Amino acid sequence: QGQLVESGGGSVQAGGSLRLSCKASSYSDSTYYLGWFRQTPGKGREGVAAISTGGNNRYYAGSVSGRFTISQDNAKETLYLQMSSLRPEDTAMYYCAAMSTSVGVWYNPANYNVWGQGTQVTVSS
Repeated sequence: QGQLVESGGGSVQAGGSLRLSCKASSYSDSTYYLGWFRQTPGKGREGVAAISTGGNNRYYAGSVSGRFTISQDNAKETLYLQMSSLRPEDTAMYYCAAMSTSVGVWYNPANYNVWGQGTQVTVSS
């Protein structure tokens, strides 16, 4: 399995934008989905968005739909999350992950077997 390394987190005021990147050392041929999750202290990981490795299917949590966009550049082996109209409640550690099964829902972190180390996003009001 490859490794995933996130970057692009930081601090921004409400209404601002950030773009997260997730560089993969290599994509497994058995990777079906790439996803972004976020986690705040004391809570479980929440699915934010996912994309099928062919790019034909994209999924978003209701709380970010219309504000966040997931995309990928296969040539660069990089996954992106463009975040706009950020809100204080978007503050969290953001992780990218790879799902190597076609069975299961995209937003369940248990279905993902490769994770990055996370990048912090802080949105101030």
